[in-house]
Amino acid sequence: MSVHLLLSAGRGPQECAWALARLLRRLEADATRQDLETHRAHTVPGDRPGTYRSVLIRIAGDAAEAFAASWTGTLCWQAPSPYRAGTGRKNWYVIAQPCQVDIPRTTFTEADVDIVGCRTGGPGGQHRNKASTAVRATHRPTGIVVVVDTERQFNLNRRIALRLLRERIEHGDEVAERAVTAARRGIHDELVRGNPTRVERPEAPEQDQTSQVPTRRRRR
Repeated sequence: MSVHLLLSAGRGPQECAWALARLLRRLEADATRQDLETHRAHTVPGDRPGTYRSVLIRIAGDAAEAFAASWTGTLCWQAPSPYRAGTGRKNWYVIAQPCQVDIPRTTFTEADVDIVGCRTGGPGGQHRNKASTAVRATHRPTGIVVVVDTERQFNLNRRIALRLLRERIEHGDEVAERAVTAARRGIHDELVRGNPTRVERPEAPEQDQTSQVPTRRRRR
């Protein structure tokens, strides 16, 4: 099982892009501890080195869905700004939401199409009214139906019906892909400051023994 999670700094300041990079590393470390695999499928860098405006990460493993849920929502990185020493703000927010990435394309084959002859009214002469030259074609997987009676020969109408079905299916796939892309872009505007679902902070640095002030020796 795999899940795609989109992390976005939204329209926040450069500190939010900095916070996203740190939250991303924290997420990846958390996933590793839970025997999950992560892959940065797409990244948009920030203005500063090592920062990100957005990252699309793929999480794979048996517990991927539950793990992604634990990181979904407004995330807060709580730390002083590394860029503006004078600001008192310490909360930097990032949005994380699962999103759909790949839309499976519909495979069109004539074997999936039911074609029956039918009669239609209207102009066209006695031959069109008496013979079943019109075609009703139904694509079973999608339920799309077309009726063609533009030609006086059944085979010609059948050929047109198959072409129309193929075009409508391809158009439907394109509409679905655009909808998924639009939904993914909309996540960037969903970031709301405050009331985070998760708050992360830098780990307390271990005391560096080499940086301690050396003890003065007595002069003999």
